[in-house]
Amino acid sequence: MDPSSPIDQIAERVERLLLRHAELQRANALLTAQVVHLTQERDSLKSRLNTARARVDALLESLPATPPSKNAE
Repeated sequence: MDPSSPIDQIAERVERLLLRHAELQRANALLTAQVVHLTQERDSLKSRLNTARARVDALLESLPATPPSKNAE
């Protein structure tokens, strides 16, 4: 009998496919976790940006409409 019968070849290919599938599942889980982390980081940065923008807007509104005249001194 041939040492690598068709059944053995199919079994070997199935084993390799199962290993590859497990590797892809692990990679997918890592990538999903990375997306979650980056989404949280993005949301945090957007929140900080909005806070900074509000502070700048408030500072701009508190500035006098016209600069003080130099004749006041």
